[in-house]
Amino acid sequence: MVMTVEELETALSIPVPDDPRLVLDDCRRLTGPGLLWKHYGAIADVLVSGFDLDDVEEAWRCEARRVLEAVGWKAEDITARQFEDGLNLAITAPIDQLYSAIFVAQIAWHYTAHKLLGSAPDNLATFAADVKAVMAEEANPELLALQKAADERAIDFLSDDDHVSLGHGVGSATWPVRELPPEENIPWDTLHNLPVALITGTNGKSTSVRLSAAIGEAGGIASGTTSTDYVKIGDDILDYGDYSGPGGARMLLRDKRLELAFLEVARGGILRRGLPLRQAHAALVTNIAADHLGQYGVNTVEALADAKFAVARTLAKDGILVLNADDPLVVRNGHQAERQVCWFSLDAGNPEIVAAKTGGGACCWLEDGMIIYFDGRNAQPMLAAADAPVTMGGAAKFNIRNVMGALCLAKALGLSDEAIIKGLTTFESKPEDNPGRCNEFDVKGARVFVDFAHNPHSVEAVSDALAHLPSKRKFLLLGHAGDRSDQDIHDLTVAALAFAPHRIVAVELEEYLRGRALGEVSELIEKACLENGVQPVAIRKAESPPAGTELIINELHEGDLALLLVLDERDKVFALLEAAS
Repeated sequence: MVMTVEELETALSIPVPDDPRLVLDDCRRLTGPGLLWKHYGAIADVLVSGFDLDDVEEAWRCEARRVLEAVGWKAEDITARQFEDGLNLAITAPIDQLYSAIFVAQIAWHYTAHKLLGSAPDNLATFAADVKAVMAEEANPELLALQKAADERAIDFLSDDDHVSLGHGVGSATWPVRELPPEENIPWDTLHNLPVALITGTNGKSTSVRLSAAIGEAGGIASGTTSTDYVKIGDDILDYGDYSGPGGARMLLRDKRLELAFLEVARGGILRRGLPLRQAHAALVTNIAADHLGQYGVNTVEALADAKFAVARTLAKDGILVLNADDPLVVRNGHQAERQVCWFSLDAGNPEIVAAKTGGGACCWLEDGMIIYFDGRNAQPMLAAADAPVTMGGAAKFNIRNVMGALCLAKALGLSDEAIIKGLTTFESKPEDNPGRCNEFDVKGARVFVDFAHNPHSVEAVSDALAHLPSKRKFLLLGHAGDRSDQDIHDLTVAALAFAPHRIVAVELEEYLRGRALGEVSELIEKACLENGVQPVAIRKAESPPAGTELIINELHEGDLALLLVLDERDKVFALLEAAS
C-alpha cells in the first residue's frame, strides 16, 4: 500500500542542532521555476548569526553532495543564495521524489550545522536507509515516463499530489497521479498548449489580468483568469479565494472549456512552490515596489525584483516578456532576461522606447494622449488613453500603464486589434468587472470610489489620481492590517493623504489585528494625520469598514468625492453604497 501524502510528509523526523546561531527556518518542495532556478526539488531557508555566510555555504555544498551520493542521487544538482541574515539552500530531485527531497535537504542541514558547531552528527548510513525506504514508497515511474514523453513533445506537464495533466484547457487531458496510462495510450494528437500569459509585479496585477481577459472575450475566445479574488472562465467563477499561486493555475488550465489564459502570479507562490508551468507564451511585469518584504530571504526590493522575474523562466523559447520601462528595477532585470522584450512607457522619449524603435523591437508608448504600438517596423495609434474607462479620463496614470501592459500582452498572443480596442474600451471600474479596484458609485450626487490599495506605492497612486477630480469636499476612509510596523502604518497613511481629504475616517480591521490591540491601528493613523497637518476635528474613527462607510454616506452631498480604501468586508461596503445610490 503506497503511503498517503499525509504519511509521506511525516514519514521521518530529522533532528537538527538547537542553536540560535544556525536556525532551519523552513524546508519545502519546489514544484516549478522560482527565485533560484527552474528545477523540481526542495529548498531550505536557514537563518545565520555569528558565522560567515561563505563558510556556511561551503559547508552546505560539501555536506549536501555527500548526502545526495549516500541516497543514490549522484546526478542531482545543488545551489545556494545568500541574503542578509541567512541562505536559501536548494537541491534538485526527480518529480516523483519531492517529499523525499525535503528529508534529504534536512539531513544535509543536519550535517552542515553539526560541522559548523563542532558537534557530533547522527549516522549517515542510518539516515540514508530511512530516506531510501520513503523514496521507494513515493516512487512513481509512470509519472517520470509521462514527464519525459511530454518534454520531448514540448507539451506542458502539470503535476500535484492528486492529478497530472498534459497540455492546457481544450488541449489538455488529466489523470489521477497513481492511475497514469502508458505512453502509447495517450491521445497525443489532441494535446497542445494554449496561449498563456503570466502577470506579476507589486501593483496592478489583478487589473491587468482582467483587462487582458476582457480583450480575449471581446475576440470571442473563452478566456480564463486566476487572481487573488477567484478563478474564472468567461462569466463562470470556478472558485472564490486567493488563487494567485500554482494551485489556481492548475485548476484553470485543466478546464476543458479554456482557450486563453491569464494567470496572476504573486510573490508568495513563486517563493513557496515556484511557478506552475514551463511553456508560457508571454509574461508581464507591471512594477516593483517594497511590499511583503522579510519572508523567504527576500528582504529588499532588489531581491523582490529577482523573485518576480522568475516568470521569465517559464517562457517558451519564442516567449515575449512585456515590461514597464518607467520602473528602474524592472528595467535592470529586463536587461538581464534572456528573452525577447516588449517595453511600454508613458514617455515617448524613454531610453528603452527609443532603443526599441531604433533596434526594431516591439514597444508601446503614450504620446499626446494616444497609446501607440510599434511592432518593430510600423508605429500604430491604437486608442486614446482617456477612452479606456479604467484610466478615469486619463487621470489615473497607473491604469494607463495597466492598459498598455494588457495591450502588449494581447499583441504578443496574436489577438486582433479589434478585440484589443473593444476589450479596453468596454472594461469598466465596476465591481463586476474589477472588484476592489477604483470601483465608482454615485451616492446622493457624490462620486465614491472603493479601492483595495494596501501598500504605499498603490495607495499614493490612487490617492493622487483621484485628488485631481473636481469636488466640493473630499472624504477618506482607511484602515491597515496589524502586522504592519508602526512606520509602515505611518507611511501608508501619509500616502493616502495625497488625496487631500477634508474628512478622514480611520477604521478598525478586527479580523486583521494580528497581535495588536483593538484601537491601536486607528490611533497610529490619527497620529500620522495630526503630524501631517490634519486638524483633529477632521478625524473620526469607526469600528469597521462598513461602519465607517455609513458615517461617510450620512455626510455626503452633491459634488462631494470619497475614497474608501477597503481591505476587509468589501461586499458589505458595496451593498451599503448600492443601497444609497
